[in-house]
Amino acid sequence: MGLYFLIRRCYILQMFNKIWYESLIKPPFVPSDVIFAPVWTILYLMIAISFIFYFIKKQEHKNLGYIYFFIQLILNLLWAPSFFYLKNIVLALVVIIFLDIFVFLTIKKFYSISKIASIILIPYFLWIIFATYLNLGYLILNKAL
Repeated sequence: MGLYFLIRRCYILQMFNKIWYESLIKPPFVPSDVIFAPVWTILYLMIAISFIFYFIKKQEHKNLGYIYFFIQLILNLLWAPSFFYLKNIVLALVVIIFLDIFVFLTIKKFYSISKIASIILIPYFLWIIFATYLNLGYLILNKAL
């Protein structure tokens, strides 16, 4: 339930800055706006399922996985306000690069404990790598704004 409200809050935040966003020069391969909500809904479900698989696995030395997981989750939640609310494409790029790193570290650590938990995160990782390309594209194409 809390995750729904966080997603909804980010969606509302994005709507307030729609005019600014629409004024940006868009990089190639930007998906339609209607794609983002269903993709993120599926990805957040997969992230939660991955965490559950990791959590229920009875094994020692899992703390680092929890740390990586929660850091990437926080970074994920910081990206939208950085980009849409602050309208700071550079800050958003820094956030998403760290997000890429911590999702990779999460996948690697989860793999050592639960291969299925790790594999479930791969589509998320691929999506944020694509999002990193888009963020960089926005930065390059709109550096004068």
